[in-house]
Amino acid sequence: MLVRAIEAAYGDSYDVRWVYDAAEVSRRLGEGTYVSCVAETVDGELLCHEGMSLAAAGDAVAHTGQAVTMPAARGQHIFTRTKRFLMDWATEQGLAGMYSEATAAHPYSQRANIELGAHETGFLLGWIPASVSNDAAGGRRRGRQSAALFYTKLNDGHERLVYAPERHREIVGRTLELCELRGTLAEPPAGAELAEKTELHVAVEADHNLALITVHTPGADLEAVVAAERHHLFHHACLDAVYIDLPLETPATALVADHLERLGVSYSGIFPNSHCNGDVLRMQSLHRARIKADDVSVASEHGRELLEYVLADLP
Repeated sequence: MLVRAIEAAYGDSYDVRWVYDAAEVSRRLGEGTYVSCVAETVDGELLCHEGMSLAAAGDAVAHTGQAVTMPAARGQHIFTRTKRFLMDWATEQGLAGMYSEATAAHPYSQRANIELGAHETGFLLGWIPASVSNDAAGGRRRGRQSAALFYTKLNDGHERLVYAPERHREIVGRTLELCELRGTLAEPPAGAELAEKTELHVAVEADHNLALITVHTPGADLEAVVAAERHHLFHHACLDAVYIDLPLETPATALVADHLERLGVSYSGIFPNSHCNGDVLRMQSLHRARIKADDVSVASEHGRELLEYVLADLP
């Protein structure tokens, strides 16, 4: 049923490829790392689907996606009702919150998220490949599209200290406050020392033609290591964009993240990363992707302010 819904909205262009594999969908459902919430007619005809992924069964923060409203059901707020039902269920399960990406090619899904109490935490410029064709997007120009990051708080998370680099400290603080995340901005301890070597993991998303660099331990050599990885990914792997995640609960992030500016790396937002077991400062570096303000739709005043910040931070 999910495969048919995705095909109805995206054809074969949807950029999360496992949703076309019914056996893989079944495996994730069975292991508890994926939850499907659907709205149906009394005759069992699908009207809307909303999915929720967990890095591991029992995780406190989920990622929602695969939101599809069938053409015959549009204009009836069925997506909003379906996601609200899923949110109520997740709240009862004790989840702290939900993250999601909403296409910035149009404001419709963003408005639905805002109506449900979600807030923007950043923008992933150029995240969506040009090959993705959404029948709800209308006649937008071809090219890579951007995505807005949203967080919906469901229950209180754990208290934690957040170490943001000085250049982005204010925007990180505003995001923490607006989203009611239980993080407190803090200065690195006096005499905090950097590890000699950076520890990171590189994951290439071939379907997106991009890479995500997850930094587990930011070290004194962070700038040099990221520069080498970025050069390889852009000039040898021929990727369009690279995104870099830095752990916000690690004091070293506040000490070295600003150095990446010299590489043409800019602010994207706050995002959960299961590999870091917590929230991260997500940075972005675009190569062959060219994004302008006119390419990105927003649906709230906060979204406009945040987008202006993200665009202004581009090299």
